[in-house]
Formats: sequence, C-alpha cells, structure tokens
Amino acid sequence: MNAPAQQGGKPQAKSQSKKSSKPVKAYVKLQVPAGQAAPGQALGPALGQHGLNMAEFCKAFNEATKDHTQGVPIPVIITAYTDRTFTFITKTPPASYLLRQAAQQDKGAKEPGREVKATISRAKVRAIAEQKMDDLNAYDVEQAEKIIAGSARSMGFEVAD
Repeated sequence: MNAPAQQGGKPQAKSQSKKSSKPVKAYVKLQVPAGQAAPGQALGPALGQHGLNMAEFCKAFNEATKDHTQGVPIPVIITAYTDRTFTFITKTPPASYLLRQAAQQDKGAKEPGREVKATISRAKVRAIAEQKMDDLNAYDVEQAEKIIAGSARSMGFEVAD
C-alpha cells in the first residue's frame, strides 16, 4: 500500500553520491593535532581496520593543516572507499578548545553550575562563534553565539557582557 512514488511507471534506481562514483566503505571521525599526524596508536587502529594507507593520510593531513597552529586539535572526517582510497574533510577546532584558550584555562570546572572557573567576555564568545559558524547548526551569528555561550556555561565559564 505504501509503495514509493515512481516516475513514468518505471522503478527508480538508487544512485550513488554525486561527488564520487566509488562505493563508500566507511566514515571515520577523528581529532588529530594540526601538523602532527603520525602513524601510531591514535591513527593506527582507526585507519588500519579500513585498510587505509596511514603514511599517505598523515602526509596529506599535515600538508592540509600546515597553516594552522601546531598541535591544535582538528576534527577530521575521513571517507574510506572500498578500493582502499580515501578523502577527508577538516573542520574547525572544537568549541571547548577555543573557549579554554580564550579563558586561558587548562580545563573546565570540576563542578560546572556550582563553581565558576573563569569569566569570558561576550566579544570573545562572538569571535569563536564567527570562527565556528560553518560547523554549527545555526543560521546567523547570534544563534551561533548562544550555542557557544551554552558550551562555556557547561564548562564552568561565566559569560560577561
């Protein structure tokens, strides 16, 4: 009864992604320090189980992140294909990292909501929101600012005007 809609009486074929005609094997999400990717304990199991060349990924990732500050954690989404090739997309650093840098703290509060570890200005929150705008689920900077302010509060940082 609930058959999918068809055009012209012919069944529709499911098409692959427009970006690549290769079948995708897996998506791997990691956080890798900028410019410091090395085949080791962090990358080895994640890439090895999909048969990806770790040295090739490290070389490509380090080249792509050479303009970032060394050691900043960069989220990366690796698309592994069945022919053992890959592509990857880098994102902006996590909001928690950027907030800790802005507040000059090593970590957040032990009991957020009960203790205030640091105070961060609204201007710094806005700057972080503008930087992360592409990765956030927000239409404008004001909404992105609210998301970042919520992350700051959950880390025990007070947002001051």
